[in-house]
Amino acid sequence: MTLHPAPAPAPDLTVDGSGLLCVTLLLKLRAAIDGARPGTVVHVIATDPAAPLDLPAWCHMTGHDYLGPVPGDRPVYAVRPAADARLIRTDAPWHTADH
Repeated sequence: MTLHPAPAPAPDLTVDGSGLLCVTLLLKLRAAIDGARPGTVVHVIATDPAAPLDLPAWCHMTGHDYLGPVPGDRPVYAVRPAADARLIRTDAPWHTADH
């Protein structure tokens, strides 16, 4: 029996971080999801080679749900904002707002 991964959910919002380093990408992602409803599916286009490591780590730190890579021709990752996520600083994506 062959198991197939579940298809990635269709996006409610797409953040294009093509050509951005992860720090800038995460700041752009934070701004984009700032007013998003919890449970919104966000597809993040990320060409930085560090994105496959940085996006899940950032989601773990903030409490957002990292849904994983989205199959296709471009490097896209799915994220779902959480209602109880920790806020990060607007100028530093690796620092929570309470620091």
